Amino acid sequence: MRVSGSGPSGRPQAFEYVAAAVLDDRGTVLRWTGAAKDLTGFTAEEVCGRPVQELVADLPDELRRATEMPVSGRVRLWHRSGDSIDVTFRTSAVEGPAEFLVLAAPAQHVVDHEQGAALLRALSSQDRVTIALHDTDLITVQTNAMPGTLDGRQVQPGTRLCDVLCAEDAENLEAVLRQVLETGAPVIRRSQHVSWRHDAARRRALSLSAFRLEDARGRPTGVAALYVDSDHVQHLDLTRELAERVGSSLDVVRTARALADVLVPAFGDLVTVDLAQSVFDGEEPPKHLGGGDLGLRNAALAPAVTVWPTRTEHGDLFPPFPDHPLLRRFQQGETSLIAADGYGAALGDPRLVEFLIPQQGHSVMVAPLHARGLTLGGVSVWRCGRSDPFTEDEADLMTLLASRAALAIDNARRYTRERRAAVALQQSLLPPATTDTPAAETAGVYLPAGGGAGSSGDWYDAIALPSLRLALVAGDVVGHGMPASTTMGRLRAAIQTLADLELEPDELLTRLADLVQRLAAEAPPDDHHIVGGTCLYAVYDPVTRRCAMASAGHPPPVLVRPDGTAEAVEISPGPPLALSGMPYETTVIDVEPGSILALYTDGLVERGDRDIGQGLPRLTEALAAYCRPDRALDETGRALLADLADQAPRDDAALLLARTRAVPAADTAHWEIPADLAAVSKAREWVTRQLTMWGLDDLLFTTELIVSELVTNAIRYGRPPMDLRLIRHNVLVCQVTDSSSTQPRLRRARTTDEGGRGLFLVAQLGGRWGCRHGQNGKTIWSEQAIQISP
Repeated sequence: MRVSGSGPSGRPQAFEYVAAAVLDDRGTVLRWTGAAKDLTGFTAEEVCGRPVQELVADLPDELRRATEMPVSGRVRLWHRSGDSIDVTFRTSAVEGPAEFLVLAAPAQHVVDHEQGAALLRALSSQDRVTIALHDTDLITVQTNAMPGTLDGRQVQPGTRLCDVLCAEDAENLEAVLRQVLETGAPVIRRSQHVSWRHDAARRRALSLSAFRLEDARGRPTGVAALYVDSDHVQHLDLTRELAERVGSSLDVVRTARALADVLVPAFGDLVTVDLAQSVFDGEEPPKHLGGGDLGLRNAALAPAVTVWPTRTEHGDLFPPFPDHPLLRRFQQGETSLIAADGYGAALGDPRLVEFLIPQQGHSVMVAPLHARGLTLGGVSVWRCGRSDPFTEDEADLMTLLASRAALAIDNARRYTRERRAAVALQQSLLPPATTDTPAAETAGVYLPAGGGAGSSGDWYDAIALPSLRLALVAGDVVGHGMPASTTMGRLRAAIQTLADLELEPDELLTRLADLVQRLAAEAPPDDHHIVGGTCLYAVYDPVTRRCAMASAGHPPPVLVRPDGTAEAVEISPGPPLALSGMPYETTVIDVEPGSILALYTDGLVERGDRDIGQGLPRLTEALAAYCRPDRALDETGRALLADLADQAPRDDAALLLARTRAVPAADTAHWEIPADLAAVSKAREWVTRQLTMWGLDDLLFTTELIVSELVTNAIRYGRPPMDLRLIRHNVLVCQVTDSSSTQPRLRRARTTDEGGRGLFLVAQLGGRWGCRHGQNGKTIWSEQAIQISP
């Protein structure tokens, strides 16, 4: 046995043989070989007759206490130079006298040898990898080729390649191996097509890797060749590609298309993926055994343009299937290999033959898409023209691929169901798409996210307020799916409640932020960060033709004027709703009648290739182009969304358009009230004269009483300046404004009370009444319905 290693002090040294010595049962050295001298530097004369322990630099405790000669171990031996050598030894008793043969070699060389042997054993045990060791004459010395690895026959040492392969293929392979033997340059994964000598018609593709073998002096001793079935390599690549590409989308059709694209042309010439109709809708497919209407519809074809004109043009549901053993095996999860003729005979129906069998296909492999106990559909792989028929190994691979693809399709199906439920909930919580109020006509559009994101709680709202005013809202909730839709519904309900209190926009957002913080506190610990959102709240008054707005981290609205110019409104956004500690600020702008206010969410101005800094100018330009007086608002909204949103947006997009109106000056009347109780009678005179002018004589009595009470309360309990306003539309609005911030209260006066009945009378006489606070005081109002003559 030849070994090599390093000598003391790192000096290179070659050992022709493993060092050997003979010891007696007391450990005395009896004989010492030349290899032992090469290993330690000590001669036989210097060592024989001495205890071997004197040569050991550091004798381990277990060897020091040993009473018998150890079978094997590892020690450090002294070298003549004074250095030490780490060696591994093995002992064996010699027949006859009590003597022992000790073999020793450098420990590192033994480790390398053992690792190399372990690697060789591991490679040799692989049934997909054939290893052959050839000598310099290219005769097989050793191989792991067993039945089924090459040509199904045992390969014995001493054979040549021409004993296994056809003469021409063997000659080509030997030429490659001879080149490796002569040059020493390895060959890595070289493709070789070969035919077996005993089965010339069977031709296989092999991947060849070859390396030259050398002895310790670098002289060639042979060639090591590794033969890997290229089909197996291709199958591994196919499995890896399917894992990477199939399942990357949560869309059922895209997942099916990815499966078809992976299989063509790597596995077949034509592929069709067919799914149950219910799978497209996110529902579970019906359990069916036997023939009949299976409710199948095509989801993907590869290549996309094929020879299925009926399927590609119409996409109809499949005709009913006959009850056949082939169909039942499919429904029970079995992959089937069948020739085109046999497939057509099994189908029986000419319509099915036209639907399922391509004109050039000669064999097909049909695998069910079976996941979680459900048969979602099937995948059919066709080979056409001169392609080889499918094998049983390929059927096993197809079963594995179909099983993995079925899980991906089922995940997409389940996501589709959840997404549809979330979107349905979201849309059910949104207000009507269009409204028509004295203040404005509105139209809202909503586009749920696509590409796996799901709904994310974007919403809009238009809320009619007293005194003919209109609140406009746009909001965006953090998160996706059901939780986001649920949070959106709660916030929308809260805003409607707060809007009824007639709060200023900044005050309303402050209270809404407090609610969001309470919702976050109630959420599970892991969900605190997903409760939040942004909101824009605006109130338009058609009498003053002004709009007050405030933003909680929301993008600014865009104002399109009647002349067609458009610009984003400059507002000071406050923090998002989940944060606190910073106040919100109300911005007030003048709005001409016929203007369009556009409120939107960030899904309309932000996407992968642009941020809001780029998206907002584009939205502004689009609004200026699309918003025309002769175009319906809902049509304008849909056109804007189609132009600005992605095909599969990653975020929801909501858009609310409001075309403003104004109450004509002839339908309003305004008077300043002196701080004198004598002004009460003057107010009644003003009201009588104005209602007579408007032809509302039937409201004279009740309106005089209401105005008397409201003006009296303002003079007694309020502060100047004070004013009275009448507004005529479908209702008659009487409102009195003063500079006091005191809150009036409705109460029932006792019999002996001299006052306290004013607001009670107002509430009884009018249709409804209320009080709102502004920056400069409060306004108490009352509404009465106007009876329109037929």
